[in-house]
Amino acid sequence: MSGERQVERVVVLALDGVYPFELGIPSRIFGAADGRYEVVTCSVDGQPVRSCADFTIGVEHGPEVLATADTVVVASMTPSHIPTELPVEVAAALARIRPDARIVSICTAAFVLAAAGLLEGRRATTHWQVTDLFRRRYPQIDVDPDVLFVHDGRILTSAGAASGVDVCLHIVRTDHGSELANTVARRCVVPPFRDGGQAQYIEQPVPQSGAASTAATRAWVLERLDQPLTLTELAGHARMSLRTFARRFNEEVGLSPGRWIVQQRVARARHLLESSDLSVDQIAGQVGFATGASLRQHLHAAIGVSPQAYRRTFQTAAR
Repeated sequence: MSGERQVERVVVLALDGVYPFELGIPSRIFGAADGRYEVVTCSVDGQPVRSCADFTIGVEHGPEVLATADTVVVASMTPSHIPTELPVEVAAALARIRPDARIVSICTAAFVLAAAGLLEGRRATTHWQVTDLFRRRYPQIDVDPDVLFVHDGRILTSAGAASGVDVCLHIVRTDHGSELANTVARRCVVPPFRDGGQAQYIEQPVPQSGAASTAATRAWVLERLDQPLTLTELAGHARMSLRTFARRFNEEVGLSPGRWIVQQRVARARHLLESSDLSVDQIAGQVGFATGASLRQHLHAAIGVSPQAYRRTFQTAAR
């Protein structure tokens, strides 16, 4: 039937040592997306899986369901269960995945994709605590420890734990637009888009008691994205010196103020491209880019497409 909604099947692969929290993320996020996804969970042999907690997880399916997946999510496992070589049964399970299926790793599961050869020549990420180990084992993979997730073609890798929420919301946003992704985020009581990268969660020296935050200034900036904003103005609003403000901002957000502002302007432009019929030049003006050409440049740098192509894709998905 021409008007029938297509449901995408997401198959989650649970391996021994799995973190229960991460294993449940795909079902929770995709399950809140108005019936757009069907989520099933499998193991490499159809048998229960030992979790990292004090219980074993029973799953309903064996590896054969991987052949039916539009998207495969490999849930993370404890560092002690990270494979040095891919176990035969895991390799056999992954071999069932269709060549056109999307593959996602959460946290340490990037090691599984790397051991399977799925990340060769690609950019990827994993939990910041195991980044050095990942680099030593797979020097041919461009690992980025500063981001929450990486989307490289049909392969997506995410950082630690809750970054699985970020990457699943990103998939909903990619497939169906920001409106549905934001709805899912509200239902799950999580932010629809987290600013910055892993740097904000890496252990840092404890700030001195009473140290000021840049949070109020970030909120102030979001109300003025259409205006020219200088680092001097931002530091003045925060009542800090330029040097202190730049350092504190990077510690809290994981990005420089300039990069963060560009990121927010691109995010606002994406929303307007999806939700309005404003011209590219009009949108550029509303989000603080000097020209439509500047918006095109920054959008292409961020997501690899032009404003027109983005609008064609996501206005259709949203509507």
